[in-house]
Amino acid sequence: MLADLLRRLSGRADDGRALAPDDARIAVAALLVIAANADHKYEEAEKAMIEQVLAARYMLTPHQAAALRADGEAAEHASLDMYRFTALIKKAIEYEERASIIEALWRVVLTDRRRDMHEDALMRRVTDLLGLDWRDAVEARQLAERG
Repeated sequence: MLADLLRRLSGRADDGRALAPDDARIAVAALLVIAANADHKYEEAEKAMIEQVLAARYMLTPHQAAALRADGEAAEHASLDMYRFTALIKKAIEYEERASIIEALWRVVLTDRRRDMHEDALMRRVTDLLGLDWRDAVEARQLAERG
């Protein structure tokens, strides 16, 4: 599963097969890892938030969420950019659900209770790449700040 996704992310295998649900999960996990790294500090609190988001989103046990986070880290490490992840997500996940991904990304970004310009730039770019309206991202950020 992860090996197949990594082959497709690297452009070595694109046979037109439908995106597996697990691939979309790994792409979301990788995007969460990218968001956590946006300020160049990947802290334990952010890892814990990623696992919390993944567990709630996909109804996973803590162990399963940690494994999915690790798969996301591996995918992020193997990929050259986030564009492939956002393309996979955009292809596999409906618009309304993509807005909830932006909220999850904001939850990870705001884990340290600080926003920096790299995080804001990343969130604008991801919003555009996922084909979402910026107003949806602002609403998602506000929900994440309240939650």
